[in-house]
Parts: sequence; structure tokens; C-alpha cells
Amino acid sequence: MSITSDLLRGHTDTIILARLMASDNYGYEINKSIQHKTGGRYELKEATLYTAFRRLETAGCISSYWGDEQTGARRRYYSITDIGKESYQTLLGEWKTAKEMIDNLIKTEEYE
Repeated sequence: MSITSDLLRGHTDTIILARLMASDNYGYEINKSIQHKTGGRYELKEATLYTAFRRLETAGCISSYWGDEQTGARRRYYSITDIGKESYQTLLGEWKTAKEMIDNLIKTEEYE
């Protein structure tokens, strides 16, 4: 079953920050991790991913740096900042609240 991207679109920042909570990483690997965690049912489009990186960096939630060129292609790595960690916790709380509300709204009476 494939999930519509509309359902997840508003949570792009939360998804990226969650991936960076574990460790610094670069765009391709973050997207690969998202694909893996969803069993291949979801991936961010490259434009969406890099637009989110710019937005998060401008907001102070992440910082970026260039990786070591000697280990292959030059990659821009992203790391979560203290502001990003706080933002992640806030966004996670909002997600949990929204999920609970949606669960209640779509629950039919026979399942109550």
C-alpha cells in the first residue's frame, strides 16, 4: 500500500529533524533512511528535501558543513542544533496531538 504524499507533506521538517537526531548526515542518506523506514512506500523529492534543508537552516534548526573529500564525493552534511532539538520536540508533540484528534474523528461508532 502506498501512502499519499499529501498526508505527510506538512511533516517534512519533523521527519528530517528526527533523522538528524540520530546523527549528522547528508541529503541522499537521509532520503534513503526515509525510504528504508517506510518499506519503500515514501521518499521525499529532491527539491522538497533541499528546500526543507534551507528552511531549517535559516530557522537555526540545523547547520551544515562540507564533508571530507578524501572519502569520495564532496557532500554537504547537516546536523541538528539545540534549537532544532527543541523544535523537534515541539513538532513531535503537535504530531501526537493531531494524530489523536484524527483517530477520534475517523473512528466509527461500532469501534468505540
